[in-house]
Amino acid sequence: MAVVVKYVVERNGVERMTFTTKKEADAYDKMLDIAESLELMLEKVDVPLSEQQIESLALEIAKSKDDFMTILKGGKDPVVTKAPAKK
Repeated sequence: MAVVVKYVVERNGVERMTFTTKKEADAYDKMLDIAESLELMLEKVDVPLSEQQIESLALEIAKSKDDFMTILKGGKDPVVTKAPAKK
């Protein structure tokens, strides 16, 4: 029998993701913390967004936080890869 160590990231009693290393789990947990903070900020924005839109937008910003920070600090646009145009 093998022993397998798993690191589970859980939020509000819901299992979000499982990792094989603590470093990966901690990074994902930190990204979720950032997304939660962004959700609180986005709820106050004077733009009509649904709860799902706020959650999705906050998560995507948190995933790309380094690119957003570069732009917010006045840096150049990060290299963006665009999906091919639909025909």
